[in-house]
Amino acid sequence: MGEFVRLEVESGIGTIRLDRPPVNALNKQMQEEIRAAAHEATERDDVAAVIIYGGEKTFAGGADIKEMAAMSHAEMTARAPGLTSSLGAIADIPKPTVAAITGYALGGGLELALTADRRIAGDNVKVGQPEILLGIIPGAGGTQRLARLIGPSKAKDLIYTGRFVKAEEALALGVLDEVVAPDDVYTAARAWAERFVGAAGLALGAAKSAIDGGLDGDLASGLKLESHLFAALFATEDRQSGMASFLENGPGKASFSGK
Repeated sequence: MGEFVRLEVESGIGTIRLDRPPVNALNKQMQEEIRAAAHEATERDDVAAVIIYGGEKTFAGGADIKEMAAMSHAEMTARAPGLTSSLGAIADIPKPTVAAITGYALGGGLELALTADRRIAGDNVKVGQPEILLGIIPGAGGTQRLARLIGPSKAKDLIYTGRFVKAEEALALGVLDEVVAPDDVYTAARAWAERFVGAAGLALGAAKSAIDGGLDGDLASGLKLESHLFAALFATEDRQSGMASFLENGPGKASFSGK
């Protein structure tokens, strides 16, 4: 458990909790604690799905600009890959992940949210990539994940202008997947995550690898990846029990062991 980030596990759901008041500014220490929490969530068999949550007030207001402003070109050149990979550790969790967004998700905060499979936010939330207003660009995946999520033209508008986007527009753009009342954000995220407790975890991980890996290449390469992952699941106990249950009882009634 880190000073600013901790993994809380309850009933099969892991919550990666950001806790660096007042706005969860992502300094180097916090970034590395996010990496450690992501690795722990990956390794723990009692975690079926993961929520990334910054608390009731704000998800994450961005990078720690005071820390960043003091860094030289040489220092940032050495640090930049670690910044990208620390948040990318969330994307690498082979389980369903959801960002529960309250208040603001700006700059590095939005980049963190983009690493999740799904984003649920309060209707008073504002998101954005305002790095251009500091004379820089997103440096932890924003130019890449946002463009893949909503398309290059819409991503360029948000990144070029650095404007703050309200929840309704963010939902229409596809940055957010669901908007709820502010007090219901974590509950809604947990309701989504709970669907995967007791599910076929190996198949979920394969589905995530196929989708994410396929987006990195052309269709032919993606189809080969899918075919490989599909066939590999025939070596699992879950496949055997799932198909046996279907033949005997119909769909949706199988019990899975995660093996």
